[in-house]
Amino acid sequence: MYRLTIKTGFAAAHNLINYQGDCENLHGHNWKVEVTVTARELDQAGLAIDFKVLKKETSRLLDELDHKYVNQHEFFKELSPSSENIARFLYQRLSQQLNNGNITVEKVGVWESDNACAEYYA
Repeated sequence: MYRLTIKTGFAAAHNLINYQGDCENLHGHNWKVEVTVTARELDQAGLAIDFKVLKKETSRLLDELDHKYVNQHEFFKELSPSSENIARFLYQRLSQQLNNGNITVEKVGVWESDNACAEYYA
């Protein structure tokens, strides 16, 4: 089994729903995102998945959130856009795009600060 991880990020604003504290107010983060996939087999070039493909699919998805008010994204209309829920959103969407019998999205980590990360995995 092979495991590959990329790191990227996005900047956006949000406010937490049903939260008692400062984070219920509009604020922003420079989120860091880690995407980890696994593969059982390598292709003829010796790759599980080209990092370029993994980065491109992740970047395309992050474009939906980057420099936006996350609460207005369709996924978060009724769901608090916490780091946990953002990680789940990214995991589910990337799994739809990338999982193919060999490649499986293992987990997505979303760092809202240098010291705080939420991960989602199935």
